[in-house]
Amino acid sequence: MTRPALPEWIVSPGLTGYEGALADMEARAAAIHAGEARERIWLLEHPPLYTAGTSADPAELLDPRFPVYDAGRGGRYTYHGPGQRVGYVQLDLAQRGRDVRGFVSALEGWVIDTLGSFGVAARRAEGRIGIWTDDPQGREAKIGAIGVRVRRWVTLHGFSLNVAPDLSHFGGIVPCGIAEFPVTSLAALGIDADFAAVDAALHASLPAFLDKLSPSD
Repeated sequence: MTRPALPEWIVSPGLTGYEGALADMEARAAAIHAGEARERIWLLEHPPLYTAGTSADPAELLDPRFPVYDAGRGGRYTYHGPGQRVGYVQLDLAQRGRDVRGFVSALEGWVIDTLGSFGVAARRAEGRIGIWTDDPQGREAKIGAIGVRVRRWVTLHGFSLNVAPDLSHFGGIVPCGIAEFPVTSLAALGIDADFAAVDAALHASLPAFLDKLSPSD
């Protein structure tokens, strides 16, 4: 079976406003479904903000010090901001196996493989959403978040990876509803990596990620 073509790879410089990004992503999803646009991997950076997923509990918004947006994705509250790489992954699962759970697993694996290229032993955690590793104090800590939506088999949203954000900004929420574990970043782990290095690692791991998605018959 012939595999779909590689998605368009876009990296936006500077800070991208959330509302504009959400509208762009919605429009692109409709165009992908209609066969009028290619699939897309869109890497960007947001100004400080909180987003609420469809399972967000208002009690977990502790201090709305930044704007709060209804994201429309799965999951609970999360933070986006400078120093965090956000990846919006827009694929047509109608052409890639129609397996939402498999897509989420492959997306997690992509971030884990990318972190591995920096020597970070990242992993999934049973019963907990996100990407996890051990911080310098030996505590299990969250270094990446996953949140997706699928509409007419086209994926929206994707992942965030903490490169060097201000980790205190996570204090305004209970990240993804998990209060008992801290968050960490590449910088907090002592790894000096910029966005260019992270993006290159993501790009290098892209074929393996796509290979995990089986083409439809």
